[in-house]
Amino acid sequence: MKSLTDTFKISNGYEIPSMGLGTWQDDNATTRLAVLSALALGYRLIDTAAAYGNERGVGLGIRDSGLPREEIFVTSKLRNADHGYQATKEAFEGTLARLGFDYLDLYLVHWPNPIQYRTTWKESVQGTWKAFEELYKAGKIKAIGVSNFMPHHIEALKETAEIMPMVDQLKLCPGITQPEIVDYCRQNNIVVEAYSPFGTGTIFEVPRMKQMSVKYGKSIAQICLRWCLQNGFVSLPKSANPMRIKENAEIFDFELSAQDMNIISGLTGSCGEVPNPDHILF
Repeated sequence: MKSLTDTFKISNGYEIPSMGLGTWQDDNATTRLAVLSALALGYRLIDTAAAYGNERGVGLGIRDSGLPREEIFVTSKLRNADHGYQATKEAFEGTLARLGFDYLDLYLVHWPNPIQYRTTWKESVQGTWKAFEELYKAGKIKAIGVSNFMPHHIEALKETAEIMPMVDQLKLCPGITQPEIVDYCRQNNIVVEAYSPFGTGTIFEVPRMKQMSVKYGKSIAQICLRWCLQNGFVSLPKSANPMRIKENAEIFDFELSAQDMNIISGLTGSCGEVPNPDHILF
């Protein structure tokens, strides 16, 4: 990977940019400006979700950029409250309406086991996946996938699925490597995306990362993102600051040594904890 326009190939042949802009925790107005900044700097992947409440801002930013829609890879995710076949169909149309688009590049099931479906999660997620498959076959989604799914969740989908998930978006950052699900994805030709690549932000205070920043002449954020890239993860750094959005993209002119890659992977506890998708309270 040499630039923001380089891509990973999804199992169906569709291509996803190697890094994108995350938009969690920003309102519509802030998101619109962040998207405009990112697109002007060469980003071509924008990640949002119905639960973020900023899909309208993403759509506005993309339209205001003047770039052709087909040049931008847009991801959104199904809200936890909308699991099940019919609810998923209706939720997807709401996402398209808020974005102002007639298709999505990637649609993800945000969580496999929401609290309101705790006793029926398998049946509800299988119904959701059937709706995903139909929307994909109809051409309304270019690629379909999941987020926060562990192997047993994907195995549950496989009981009734015709199409395997093409992407799994996971919390991956220094000290949080989730080897079981990452290995499972690689064995099943599922692209891995890394959300929260800086964890909870505490990574910026870790002495070992400060030393690496000096060693490489790069920011700690850039080192985290380079670690993601060299691990083969699509990374989704979130920022609304144009200077940081620019800085985050400047990771293609250096390489971390194998030793430093291992050190970063071993920084357990530096980025908080991995959310357990079977125990979440939302």
